[in-house]
Parts: sequence; structure tokens; C-alpha cells
Amino acid sequence: MPRQQRFPQLAHWGAFTAVVEDGVLVRCEPFTHDPNPSPLLDSIAPMVYSERRIRRPAIRRSWLAAREKSDRSLRGREDFVEVGWDEALDLVASEIRRVRETHGPAGLFAGSYGWSSAGRLHHARSLIRRFYFAGGGAVDQVGNYSWGSAQFLLPHVIGTYSPLTGRVTAWPSIIDHTKVFVAFGGLAVKNAQVSSGGAAEHSLEPWLRKLAASGARVINISPTRDDCPAFLGAEWIPIRPNTDVALMLALAYEVKRRGAADNDFLARHCVGYPQLAAYLDGAGDGVVKTPAWAAAITGIPAERIARLASQLCGARSYLTCAYSVQRAHRGEQPYWMVIALAAMLGQIGLPGGGFGFGHGSMNGVGNPRAFTPGPEMPLGTNPAGLAIPVARISDMLLNPGAAYDFSGRRATYPDVRLVHWAGGNPFHHHQQLNRLRQAWQKPETVIVHDIWWTATARHADIVLPATTALERNDIGGSSRDRYVLAMHRAIVPRHQARDDYAIFADLAERLGYRDAYTERRDEAAWIRLLYERCGEAQRRGGVPVDWPDFATFWQRGFVELPAPREDFVFLAEFRADPAAHPLATPSGRIELYSETIAGHGGADIGPHPAWVPPVEWLGAAGPDHPLHLVTVQPADRLHSQLDPAPLAQAGKVAGREAVSLHPTDAADRGLRDGDVVRVFNARGACLAGLRVSDGIAPGVAVMATGAWFDPDPEEGGPERSGNPNVLTLDIGTSTLTQGANAMSCLVEVAAA
Repeated sequence: MPRQQRFPQLAHWGAFTAVVEDGVLVRCEPFTHDPNPSPLLDSIAPMVYSERRIRRPAIRRSWLAAREKSDRSLRGREDFVEVGWDEALDLVASEIRRVRETHGPAGLFAGSYGWSSAGRLHHARSLIRRFYFAGGGAVDQVGNYSWGSAQFLLPHVIGTYSPLTGRVTAWPSIIDHTKVFVAFGGLAVKNAQVSSGGAAEHSLEPWLRKLAASGARVINISPTRDDCPAFLGAEWIPIRPNTDVALMLALAYEVKRRGAADNDFLARHCVGYPQLAAYLDGAGDGVVKTPAWAAAITGIPAERIARLASQLCGARSYLTCAYSVQRAHRGEQPYWMVIALAAMLGQIGLPGGGFGFGHGSMNGVGNPRAFTPGPEMPLGTNPAGLAIPVARISDMLLNPGAAYDFSGRRATYPDVRLVHWAGGNPFHHHQQLNRLRQAWQKPETVIVHDIWWTATARHADIVLPATTALERNDIGGSSRDRYVLAMHRAIVPRHQARDDYAIFADLAERLGYRDAYTERRDEAAWIRLLYERCGEAQRRGGVPVDWPDFATFWQRGFVELPAPREDFVFLAEFRADPAAHPLATPSGRIELYSETIAGHGGADIGPHPAWVPPVEWLGAAGPDHPLHLVTVQPADRLHSQLDPAPLAQAGKVAGREAVSLHPTDAADRGLRDGDVVRVFNARGACLAGLRVSDGIAPGVAVMATGAWFDPDPEEGGPERSGNPNVLTLDIGTSTLTQGANAMSCLVEVAAA
């Protein structure tokens, strides 16, 4: 009989028990307390043993011969030479030293992006920043691709971006009190499979089933019907992509016209309503924001817009925007306007009323949980004080020394000579990937830590193989989840993989600052410290939890935090007494008109929410690219993670990522379900497999992101796996926020 062992473990898509037989991972069993486990757990074992694992440190062949003077155009197209760890680490340390001494910290880019590990010690984004900060600094990134536009707007409007992190009115309050629930961008259950830091409880579907049973009217405003699960019984109002703010403006106009605006709330809790009201009536642009006006923009009949306004008036209503709504050109506007609409309805701070963000975008949003942090690895501070907006990588590499505007300030792109990337996959997350490939040729050296031969690894000069979470000990937990979880090493590292902490410690030793990086702690000491500090944070936050000693926690595998005694209602204290509980805005109130933003002088964003057409949308579509491409999160993987696994591969159409079209759009092009098609615009092209669905608005094409980038070796040929980011536009959402702009994208679809 095989010898079986069981180890507690954690991924962004769920806590689980790793079942190991004779040293081999055979399956991943869901966490006992998870009410709705994710099927993504079944993809873990195939990826651990994938033939795509990086086996040994590897150097791009011509770089090994010529170092920084090698032909950079061969990145992504040239083979690699495997070397020993000492040689690889010596080369990496030598390059970091050379660039720092010659160009200073502005020549070093510490690249990473979010979803690198659910474990908090071995979280690559934390470790690479800690490494470079301890060594004198580097160019960092601020914001994120998920909700980076709203992140830099909301502090101007409500003084905080905390609602983006899950600090929204709790689901029990909504279920008990809400009568009309309006979801701009839908409530996609598939997105709630994942949570940064891990998910012990997949809670969205159980909450939505309770919402359905409550009798609340749920309205899904989205280009796709499946953005709400069928059991919810939501009414689907199809909308043209990127036009949500026009709909909100018309709803606000109708609320005002009907005399239903809560003028007392607006006067006491807000500033700037008179200016917004004047804009609704046509001040500034001469256009009255009537339902008929919005109908021509959104494609929603004027009668339905007026009826939705009447449904909101006098009923306890909750308005929420998915993260995707703000990932578009001028993506700040719908987030700003949904706050304004909720303020006009006067229900902000009431149980089950007001606004929120991210329901249906990530697990744990609205969970009843005290707002205390999970385990966190300390980063230190960046002595160089250098950072760019996270989505401006190509701009930085292509335009060193160029000026750009961000968050009210003028800055200059640094001249980066070395990119060091650990965790995440820019050849998935970034827009306009053909432009990124051009930008990626600019640095003298590119170093990548990765587990598999992703496109990012293939476009490196030096590749260092990293461990999976199963091959190391760690501690995890999310501030949106009620559990802190132990992660036990279940198997020995595959091939020659090493964990990022050890890699950076060895590099720091070569560069003379190992103790500053490690603080003389090994893996076990850090895990114990993170656990103890997390317990202290719970006690400071008033959480009445019996925090066990570390040995008990490690043996048991988890600590469960108690649910709060009362349902959290966002801005309840502010509503009750705005003078005693002011917001962190200049006025202390909700700013529907921002003097600060007006003072920035940016031509592309005004001082109040407004309709300004995005650079690409169906209202400006021409015959060459008449479809609006909507890129969504996949149901069978997390971003690009797990794409080679059987679950994700089974969801392909004709071996490629699917693109979905309305039956009319497919018929007009002579296309049938299952065809291999070419999706293209002036920025690029990719091959995809066609799905035909009446759950998509006409004029819209829908593709999931995350297919592993596979460019055609022939110059100018289509990307072959179905990666839609060869098509998306790489410009900032605005000069204020500089967020990712994936959703403003016109394409055409034709037979391949």
C-alpha cells in the first residue's frame, strides 16, 4: 500500500488538503469549511508535474556570449543554455551591481504583479520589492490592473479607496433590507473563485442564493447575460460597452425631474450637487441628459431607462459596479457617477442602501469580517522614491526621460536598463502585447523568476526556476476571509527549483546586504513572526479571538476569526453625523464636484462626472472594426495561471481560446459555432474558436483573457492561442489615474 500523507495548503482559488502518496501529489481536497469549493483545485497537480516546468537556471544563448550587448530582438525567439545555480546567481548579482553603479536605482526595475502566491512570506511581489528596497532602491509600481483607475479617483470623492478592497456594506444587511439591487457589470460567480491571499470560504454564490430568496429585484446591466447566474432571476438590460455613465446620468436626470432627489442628504453630506445638477440640465455642453439622449448612446430604450429611475425612487436600493466597468478609457466616470446617483437617492449609509464596488469581481467582497489585516510580509521603504503607474510599463521602456501626468503631478519616466521580474505575467496582464514586445527589447538585461516556461520567461535573458506553493512552507490569509491558514510543504521541490526568498537571500549575500534583507531569519522564523504579528493586529482591531500559540496553529492548520456582532454598513457613521465623522476629502463630505481635480487642469477629466466618449466604442465604430471587444476573466483559471491544465484546455474551441458573438453578428460574417476565426484590428490579430450565443448584445465580441501568449514566428502573423491582449489599447484611462484600458477596444472577426 502506498504511504499517504496529508498537508494543509492554500491557493488564491481555495484552501485545500494536499494528499501525497509516496512523495507524489495525487489530489487536492477542498477545505472542510468551504461551502462552495472551486473546481480550479483539480488543476494544481497537473501543473506541478507539467512538462512546462523550468528545470534549471537558464541563460539566453546570445546573451551568455555578449551580455548586455547581445541582440535583444532575439528575446522570445532564441533558445537557452542551462547553467548551475552559482553561475546564474553570480551573473544576476553582477548585472545588478553594474547597473546600480552606472545608472543608479533609476536603472533598475523591480517588476512583479499581484497574483504570484497566496502565501504571504513567499509572495514574490513582496520579496522582490523588499530585496531592492534593502539594496538601495529601484523603480517600483503603484496601483493595479484590477481597479487602478478607481483607486486614484475615489480618494478625491469619498476620501478612501477602501470599498475596492472589500470594505463595503455586508451581505446580511443587503439581504435583509435591499429591495432593488442594480449591478453595473453584473455579478459573475466565476470571478468569485479567487481572492488574493487565498479563499477558505467561497461565499458569493451562497449570498446570491439568499438574495434571490429575499425577493429583491436584481437588475444586471451588462453586455452579457451570463454576468449574473440564472438562479438569481435577474433582469438583463443589455448595454453598449463603456456607456454606463451615460445611463447613470439619465437616471439622475429622471430622479431630479421627478422631485425624488434627497436634497437634505445632498446639502448635509455632499458638495458640488448644484454644479452636477446644472450639467444634467445641459450646462456646459448644451445637452440635457434625458433618457432619450442616453438611449442613443447606450442602446437601452428610453422607456426602460425612465422605468428604472422610477423603480429606484422611494425603494431601498443598492448600486454596485464591477471592477471591469472602470477598466476602460475614462473609466473613472461611472464610479464617480454611481456615487452621485446613490447620493441623490439619499440612501448612502443606510442598511442595504447606497453603493459598493467589486461584487462579482472577487471572492469575499461584502463578507461579514472585521476589517483587520491578514498576514503581511514587511517591505521596508524604497529609498529611491521611484515608481510608475503599474500599467505604464511599455511607455516607460519606450520613452525614457519623457514627461507624463499622474494623480495631479508631472513626472518623468526613468531610463531603465535592467528589468528583474518575479511573480505575475506581464505578457498576460498588459495591453497591446505587440507594443510590449517592442518595449521589452529596450533594457540591456531581463531577469525572470518563474515556475513554468511562460511567455515572460521566454522573453528573458536569465531565467531562475521557482518553487510552487506545494514545495515550501508558508502562511496565508486574506483580509476579506475569516481564516488564517498554515501552508505545509507537501512535496520536495521539482527539478532544481528554489523559493524566491532563498534566491533573493543568496543574491543579497553576493551584493553585501544579506542580513538587511533576511533580518537573520529563515523561512520558519518568518512564518512564526508573521503569524504572531497577525494575531497582534487582530487584538488591536478589537477582534475577540482566542489566538492560539504557533505550534497549535501549525498543527491544526488554521485559525478562524469570529464574525462581527453587527452588520457593517459603509459610511453609516458619516451619515449619522458628518461633522463628527468627516470623510478624508478636502470638504470632509462626498465631493460630486472636486475643486482638487479642477485644479489639476487635466483636459481629459473634468471636476464632476460627465459623459465624454471613449477613444474606441460602438458609437464611433467604422466598417473596418465594427465590434466592441469585451475581455473577461476566465472561469477555468486565474488570469493566465493554470491555462495549460486539463480543465482550461477542455474549455478551448478548436484548441484555441473562445470568442463569443451574437447569432446575428456570426451570420452576417458567414460564421458558425466551432469555426476557427481571426480576431483583429490595427494593433494585432489572434486566432480563436467561435461560440455563438444569444446572451451577448449585438455588436459585442467577448473573449476570456489568460491564454498563454504564442506569437506567430512569422513577422506580422496572428497570435495563435487566442490572447486578446494583442488587440487591446495601451493608453491610460486618464492623466489623473493612468489605469489599465483593456475595455475600450474595437475589432473585427472573420474566418481564419
